[in-house]
Amino acid sequence: MSKQATLQSFFAAKPSPKRVASEAAQAPSPKRLATQPVAVLGKDSTDAPQSVPEASVPSTSSTLTNTTSAPSAAAKPVLQSGAVAPAAASTQPSAQQQSVLQALLTDEGWKSALKNEFRKPYFQRLETFLKAEWKQHQVYPVRDHIFRAMNTCPLDNVKVVILGQDPYHNVGQAMGLSFSVPRGQPVPSSLKNIYTELRTDCQCTPPTHGDLQQWADQGVLLLNTSLTVRAHQANSHAKKGWEDFTDAAIKALSTNRKGLVFLLWGRNAQQKAAKGVIDKGRHHVLMSAHPSGLSANKGFFGCKHFSQANTFLQKEGLQPINWQLA
Repeated sequence: MSKQATLQSFFAAKPSPKRVASEAAQAPSPKRLATQPVAVLGKDSTDAPQSVPEASVPSTSSTLTNTTSAPSAAAKPVLQSGAVAPAAASTQPSAQQQSVLQALLTDEGWKSALKNEFRKPYFQRLETFLKAEWKQHQVYPVRDHIFRAMNTCPLDNVKVVILGQDPYHNVGQAMGLSFSVPRGQPVPSSLKNIYTELRTDCQCTPPTHGDLQQWADQGVLLLNTSLTVRAHQANSHAKKGWEDFTDAAIKALSTNRKGLVFLLWGRNAQQKAAKGVIDKGRHHVLMSAHPSGLSANKGFFGCKHFSQANTFLQKEGLQPINWQLA
């Protein structure tokens, strides 16, 4: 190659001063590099990136970046990998963590009043017992009707409480309301005696069915002391925890409401009053013998509880119950 060609090649490869100056102006300064934000993703890849100064991102060494001051309480610590530490898990139970029974109680007023009961050891033992019963035996009523008394008679609507013992234990009878059976089922003897007393007390014509839902719709809480039973075995679920739960329900009514009428028929129901869960200074309590065929003649017939209940309600400024069933 000639000397002239060599010189031409040299000057063609060398950048001009003007080009060097232009590239220098475009290059980021050290100060700009130090403050350039870096996106740091949390554990959930769907979270929006959080911009933090690059200076706070740890180096490739195995230790965390040293800081000269303690982070604020709201700051999220940065892990070695550059990911933000996940927030502490909520202590509130999720829908999946709710107990099977808790999910069956749907009225918001009752749910709020009894929410702490579901967390207590007695209720956890009760649910464990019921899960075993459901696997090995027929249990009444069906699950969706266990809390029917509360779900169809909201806490704020209750005016009268009629306490029963436990659900009917024969096929097709239990429907989640004390003393009540579905239409098409024979009317049990206790309910027949209730109809007899209604006829003499309030001149009500006895219906041909045993469905008491119309009373629940008017504010009559038809609550059993135990809310489940094994088929064909009366009182088989007594002393398993239901008594504590229904005590809490009665106490919630007694505490949060005023001027209610409690009809306590028989020793089992009257034990609620003996436990002190009903404030007799705030409410009206009427007691008599149970309406069963064995005891109706010992004080239930002639008790006139239905007319007395309406008298009390009217004195409290509440609408009386229409006891006549269609």
